[in-house]
Amino acid sequence: MKVYDWIVVGGGITGAALGYELCRQGLSVLILEQHPTLEGATRYSYGGLAYWSGTSRLTRVLCQEAREIYQSLSEQLETDTQFRELDLLLTIDLKDDSEQLAADYARFATPPTWVSVEDACAIEPLLNQNAIAGAFTVRHGHIHPGKTTQGYLNAFRRCGGEIQIGRVVELVRSSDAIKAVKTVAATYHTANTVVCAGGLSRTLLKASGIPVYLYFTHEQMIETPRVDINLQTMVIPADTKRFQLEQQASTKSVEHLWDEPGHEVIRPILDAGAVQFLDGSLRMGQLSRVLTDPYATIAPEKGEGEIRTQVGKILPALEKLPGTWHHCLVAFSNTSLPVVGSVSGVEGVYIFSGFTNPLVCVPPLAKRFANWVQGQEDEIIAKLSPPN
Repeated sequence: MKVYDWIVVGGGITGAALGYELCRQGLSVLILEQHPTLEGATRYSYGGLAYWSGTSRLTRVLCQEAREIYQSLSEQLETDTQFRELDLLLTIDLKDDSEQLAADYARFATPPTWVSVEDACAIEPLLNQNAIAGAFTVRHGHIHPGKTTQGYLNAFRRCGGEIQIGRVVELVRSSDAIKAVKTVAATYHTANTVVCAGGLSRTLLKASGIPVYLYFTHEQMIETPRVDINLQTMVIPADTKRFQLEQQASTKSVEHLWDEPGHEVIRPILDAGAVQFLDGSLRMGQLSRVLTDPYATIAPEKGEGEIRTQVGKILPALEKLPGTWHHCLVAFSNTSLPVVGSVSGVEGVYIFSGFTNPLVCVPPLAKRFANWVQGQEDEIIAKLSPPN
């Protein structure tokens, strides 16, 4: 019977990067992923790298490490991650308090610069000048998240890592230890298991009797094929409602709702934005719904209409472009920071999930985690570990 040193549950950007870094330590590693082709939050991400956005010593360290990693990641993974820098425009709504937003952004490592309506439209000619009161702008990293994840997976295989396709149904618990992971078709034995299952992490851990402060939203977005339109920047709202949603949906007052399917914890929010990839395709959205059932059915018609209408107000040329509606789960924690580390009281199980800023935080934290499990102390991992 083969026993792996590590089983990584989930093959998105979190599982792929972590599996690769563990494998580089000389460990035997198996990644279990339910989809044969990339799906989920990684697949439908904007691909943005907000390494300007650190607001504490911890997040600023991770942002700086991420910026350094991405400079050479394509070479290291032997793949084109499509890493580049572009202008990010944080549009100010006509009803927004520009002074308050400026004060909020002043706490970031690199505060975005305020620009007038005229200057914002010069930077991004597709903007509707009548829909905004100005914007903030900052240089922003960008990658193709799918190609980057596939690059990690290919490099993982070259290191000797194994990948099996199958839906994980159980972390097999024996007393106070996890010793195996069961999929629909097989059981795999392991000394250590790390859950990198994004929006499904909470459900999987709870099913094994492991409570954790992880949550998820149902995200909706639209992806277009290659189009002739040239969106020169990434555009998102300056007053991003996503962060407020995460805070409100993870308070103690609503915690009990998360253990019961069928609840919509708070009202949906829509942060209307868009980005164009190097192949000419666009991704625009994002509508977030807090439904406590990860398998809830989401009808596309209403969500797609809302996204198109709101994006169209800011970027009219995008509203009626041909495109396909998509839906996925996105994980978050109750601290705005990821949950990374070992689970107290249960041997052999770890968490690597809940990333609000995943494409920035995952590569440096994957390196740190792999070193940490090999005995190297890490104050950042200690601060992100699940509470006792």
